[in-house]
Amino acid sequence: MNIDRDNLLLGHRRIGVRLDAMAPVLTAVLLAGLLVVMYADVLVRLQQQWSDEPDYSHGFLVPIIVAYLVWERRERLHSLNAEPDIRGFFLLSFGLLALIVGSLGAELFLQRVSLIMVLAGLALFLLGPAFLRALLFPIACLFFMIPLPTIVVNTVAFPLQLFAAKTAAFCLLNFGIPAMREGNLIVLADTTLEVAEACSGIRSLQALVALGTIYAYFSQNVMWKRLTLIALSIPIAIIANAFRVTGTGLLAHYWGTEAAEGFYHTMSGWLIFVVAFLLLLACGLVLSRIGAAKRYGQPT
Repeated sequence: MNIDRDNLLLGHRRIGVRLDAMAPVLTAVLLAGLLVVMYADVLVRLQQQWSDEPDYSHGFLVPIIVAYLVWERRERLHSLNAEPDIRGFFLLSFGLLALIVGSLGAELFLQRVSLIMVLAGLALFLLGPAFLRALLFPIACLFFMIPLPTIVVNTVAFPLQLFAAKTAAFCLLNFGIPAMREGNLIVLADTTLEVAEACSGIRSLQALVALGTIYAYFSQNVMWKRLTLIALSIPIAIIANAFRVTGTGLLAHYWGTEAAEGFYHTMSGWLIFVVAFLLLLACGLVLSRIGAAKRYGQPT
């Protein structure tokens, strides 16, 4: 009888250990389910914008990259002890408030940003500062999947349009092509080109900065090099877009507006983006070589 009682107690203890081990998983699944329910409409609209607007199609890659960054930290996370922090409750509450305000005001950007604040708040509230520090970079990378708000696009786009128009007009003149700039218009001999908002390069700038940040993280092991590479992605994207407009002007001058607005206009954005990213890769290789000789005891 005592043996049966001991076996029963041992079985209860094993069940209890299994339940304790499953508790974090069940909690994570429950929280993930609640977030999906709360942000279902926000996520659906976000996915639709990624699909409908090619400039934001990089958003599909961001969650996959973030998931890899979290998985990469699995050993570090496993070694940490959970120390819940009450400050996370306030961050979580602020994120939920942003969701409510954004929903009432039909402000998609605020609703989307609130999801990132909620994730950060949950990490701090349930797991503690050490976990939040370990997950801070992956969580911050989620900002790259969110399209810029209209007010930012409208503010930044026009100066970029003017820069692209000025650069294109200057290059065309140096190529011996008569060109005159009026605002964001480039007047050629037979036609006039408008550097519209879509040609400002602001969306490709956002995508290149996102890729530049990820590339800097994996390719550089010194913080100043990472920051330098991220900073370089901004002028590279702006200058590359200006040369794209120059190419449009060349086609319009020699082959007519139809050539500039046809296949070239469709594919030039992707082509220039690839060229810009290759330039960024080259900058990363140069930065990687700085100080490498000293580490191996060779003269620089």
